[in-house]
Amino acid sequence: MHPDKVRRDRLRTLTDLPNIGPSMAADLKLLGIHRPDELRGQCPYEMYERLCRLTQTQQDPCVLDVFLSITDFMAGNPPRVWWEFTDERKQSQRI
Repeated sequence: MHPDKVRRDRLRTLTDLPNIGPSMAADLKLLGIHRPDELRGQCPYEMYERLCRLTQTQQDPCVLDVFLSITDFMAGNPPRVWWEFTDERKQSQRI
């Protein structure tokens, strides 16, 4: 969902999260995450590495940006578009 449309009082499904559509929701389910509240305390870098292992594919780094955005949102911060996390990812030098 586009971050401008996200409402914390309506977080029932994964696609209620900022930047999450059906495809990313499927990736989260592959990681064992089925509800937004299950993202609390998750490390986006570990999620990305696990997804790469599970799919046996080097995922696009933008997937990590999305993971950064949703874990940040679930930590209580305002919803933001995923590309606002690109600099953070690049500075981490983990990918």
